[in-house]
Amino acid sequence: MPIESPLVLEDPDNAQWDETCDLLVVGFGAAGAATAIVAKEFHADVQIIDRFGMGGATAKSGGVVYGGGGTKTQLKLGIEDTPEEMFNYLRQETGDAVSEETLRRFCNDSRGLIAWLESLGVSFDSDAEPPKTSYPKNGIYLYYSGNETILPFSETAKPAPRGHRTVCKGLSGKKLFSILKDRVDELDIPVTSQCTAKQLITDKAGNVLGVKAWQIPAGTPEADKHAKLIARADFLHNGLPGYADKLRTRAEKIEQAAARSLTIRARKGVVLTTGGFIFNRDMVTEHAPKYQQHMRLGTTGCDGSGIRLGQSVGGTITRMDKVSAWRFINPPQSWAKGVVINTVGKRYCNEASYGARLGVQMSEDHNGKSWLIIDGRQRIASMKEALFGGLWSFQAIPAILLMLLAKKSRSVIGLAEKIDVPPATLHAEIHAYNHIARQTTGADSVGKTPDRMQALNTPPYLAINISAVGNALFPCPTITLGGLRIDETTGAVLNGDDQPIKGLYAAGRAAVGIASNGYVSGLSIADCLWSGRRAGSAAIGEPIESVQPQAQAAS
Repeated sequence: MPIESPLVLEDPDNAQWDETCDLLVVGFGAAGAATAIVAKEFHADVQIIDRFGMGGATAKSGGVVYGGGGTKTQLKLGIEDTPEEMFNYLRQETGDAVSEETLRRFCNDSRGLIAWLESLGVSFDSDAEPPKTSYPKNGIYLYYSGNETILPFSETAKPAPRGHRTVCKGLSGKKLFSILKDRVDELDIPVTSQCTAKQLITDKAGNVLGVKAWQIPAGTPEADKHAKLIARADFLHNGLPGYADKLRTRAEKIEQAAARSLTIRARKGVVLTTGGFIFNRDMVTEHAPKYQQHMRLGTTGCDGSGIRLGQSVGGTITRMDKVSAWRFINPPQSWAKGVVINTVGKRYCNEASYGARLGVQMSEDHNGKSWLIIDGRQRIASMKEALFGGLWSFQAIPAILLMLLAKKSRSVIGLAEKIDVPPATLHAEIHAYNHIARQTTGADSVGKTPDRMQALNTPPYLAINISAVGNALFPCPTITLGGLRIDETTGAVLNGDDQPIKGLYAAGRAAVGIASNGYVSGLSIADCLWSGRRAGSAAIGEPIESVQPQAQAAS
């Protein structure tokens, strides 16, 4: 979607506007909903516009919110956690994406953020022991969703499960967003769907006054056809991405032909909450070229429009090369006890790591190519878990197919020859791995401890193709993490002189935030909600210093 240069008004006071509000939120996912809700609760006149109106990437997600510090669910299960331990862990994952002060504020507010969601009707109640997995089974709603339990993270932060999955049968993102949407409806916040923001409106000083958008008139045949095309494209995208792109092209032509211009004045500010840019091939090619062939995860709206709108008025970007590429090999549990090697037969990552750590390292340093080596004993255990362990279909089916199609040999040397890696190298790696696996203490060269290992000594040996590229049976889902630079206290978009652009804010994946370095499940949605509440309150002059007192009252 093209973004136009800003419309500069010579005499803003006498300009004619189609609509006027205090705060205009562009994009209606988790970040947009949180922004609008908090501003409306402070009695601001809020309006939301959205190109599609289906909840963005949040509605298609697993509905996991990363939270800790002693949430109600953690306390119920007897899990001890503090904001300080949460900070100690996340500091290792987030690096310098945000300041230490901002990360501490996020961790201190985390318990309150979960309590706020619960006050809206979101439930995270769980009775099961929290597992470490890519996504937990129905009935399990708290789990270890990152690297909390492995080295080196567990050395400096007491491990605690913080992945709070919204209670729901099936993927929980749709449920989470529906509750946010219900609150938006309850507050009578108008949402204009099939409305595309293509141009910001400013005064001569560059202050943002509002938006010029193009809307397909509601109730028309064009609106109906457009909605059906986009819904079908997003539904079919994972299996038929090429066909889905053709549907998107048809939908965009309808926008170009049928949409009517609409100018909206936002007296207190415009907040950009439009998501990342993984669906914009040009932006991915420019900023993250190593991920061009990866599976795009999200929705059609993840095209970088908000980022480009911010840039059009002088907003600056950073961390655009940062992505999350998920190569999960757990479950099946036995897979994570195997060995991951690159195309020269060398190990490079702790197989017990969170999937994005493996996927990003594979993509950045190993051309997106890798093999998982397991033995016959692990194959039997993995097949049993995939067939009878109650896994999700998106976990079980690829595991079964990949094991059936794996390269096999009665010896490690023979397996190396079948996958064209140096036999001596692979033999040495397996030998070193088996030696540590038989110990009771210590760790191997990639930080894996014996309790997460199992000696590979039972033929046949299998080499499973877990490559992130060129792997139709096991695509590697990817989202972008970089975006507009913002003031970390208010969410205001910053220009090249590190000054806030008056009247313009950003939240969620359109902006740099907590999740813009290293990603673990639930961290993006948590950041979307948290940064959205920050931007919404700051824009209307009611900054939230902390939501922690709400958490204490709730618990």
